[in-house]
Amino acid sequence: MTTSTDASRQAARRRLSVPRAVAAGAIGNFIEWYEFGVYAYFATVIAADFFTPHGGSTAEALVKTYASFALAFFFRPVGAFLLGRAGDRFGRRPVLLAAVTTMSCATALIGVLPTYAMVGAAAPWLLTALRIVQGLSAGGEFGGAVALMTESAPPGKRGRYGAWQSLTVAFGLLAGAAAATLVTTLLTTPQVASWGWRLPFLAALPMGAVALWLRLRLEESPAFRRAQESRGQEPFAPGKDTASPPPTTRQAQTPTRTQTQTQTPWAVIVGCGRLMAWAAAGYTFLVVLPSYLQNTVGASPQQALLATVIANLGFAATILPAGALSDRLGRRTVTVAGAALIAVSALPLLHVVQDRHSPAWLAYGAVALAGALVGLLAGPGPAMLAEMFPTAVRHTGLGVAYALANAVFSGCAGLLITELIRRTGDPDVPAYYVMVTCGLGALALTTVRADAHHRTLHEESSQPPPPAPLPLAQPPNTP
Repeated sequence: MTTSTDASRQAARRRLSVPRAVAAGAIGNFIEWYEFGVYAYFATVIAADFFTPHGGSTAEALVKTYASFALAFFFRPVGAFLLGRAGDRFGRRPVLLAAVTTMSCATALIGVLPTYAMVGAAAPWLLTALRIVQGLSAGGEFGGAVALMTESAPPGKRGRYGAWQSLTVAFGLLAGAAAATLVTTLLTTPQVASWGWRLPFLAALPMGAVALWLRLRLEESPAFRRAQESRGQEPFAPGKDTASPPPTTRQAQTPTRTQTQTQTPWAVIVGCGRLMAWAAAGYTFLVVLPSYLQNTVGASPQQALLATVIANLGFAATILPAGALSDRLGRRTVTVAGAALIAVSALPLLHVVQDRHSPAWLAYGAVALAGALVGLLAGPGPAMLAEMFPTAVRHTGLGVAYALANAVFSGCAGLLITELIRRTGDPDVPAYYVMVTCGLGALALTTVRADAHHRTLHEESSQPPPPAPLPLAQPPNTP
């Protein structure tokens, strides 16, 4: 009787652990993208307060604001590597606790920073320093959360469960837009410029407290515990590096540590290529859009915000269906279709938005469709990344690949698009950027294994090894 009761309790505990892992893993990503959305919406206000000391041009200040934004993105790979190594050795849970605490505190501190008028040239440096701290923590956040979600997912549902991480991107951006709307609606324009913009940043502190509470109740993923045991270590025992027991048949098929370390850099490079389309199109359509509409198309702040909300609603609507569909059809089929569709439709969709004579339903429908197409990439994306790396390096590998792709193709998007439009005067620059990156990204996504979604996610990787170097020519035999 006791054995039966204990078994029932263990089964119930396992059933609860999966949704708990999804909630605890996703909330950090929500806070990260909430802050990104708030920062992007208030980019013009932040530019005036921190980067325009003596009434410089709005375009110049905006470029400097995005430069600070891009710099923070380039610290994400550093955080992904450092925190990822810790997560692969000590566990996903402690790293996720540290990441969400650091990220929430840095975001809240932006809300109390002195402006250029208060402390002079120190203001932009203080802002940039906090952006760097955010980048370091966010770099370790994604890899740990995706590793935890996919390693905890039931068989055949990695795409669906990993898609929740992407869905929090949409929820975070929508929450940021909602916070910005509330502030701009309740306060006057001078009040927003003076102190109102700080309130959404300060809201990250209670959000972080909720995230910390959820993660303190989190259990380590089953795959990580198995990997620790196969290396002869007890889970949650940092520093213990005993010799591994004699390999079983399954362990004998698992790549050795040397093989894993050799193949990981190649998998990271391949992963960056596969994420190119998602990073570039997602950031262009979902984050850069408000500033672009206001500064290039001449839309009002309310129109720009509404367009951003509709784009993110379209994005959110397709993420979970795309993740579930990739569990049936494969990651390659869904992601290649998404990248190709974005590449061919980016310019026509942008022309609809630019035309001030377009009916409102058509313009908002265009931004909704753009967001929905990005969802085809974001839904299967986390599971696709997780399947590329073995458990021993999954946190580090997928985190670095994601961070590098976002540093290059997301972090630079606002700076590149704004500067190119300023220099050329061509309002189609965002479409050209998306077309090129999605075209190349579609080619990279064709290398995804067709059966990756059917393979087990334990010690093995679904990523094929790097190409072997060509053999050196042998000198001819001499008599």
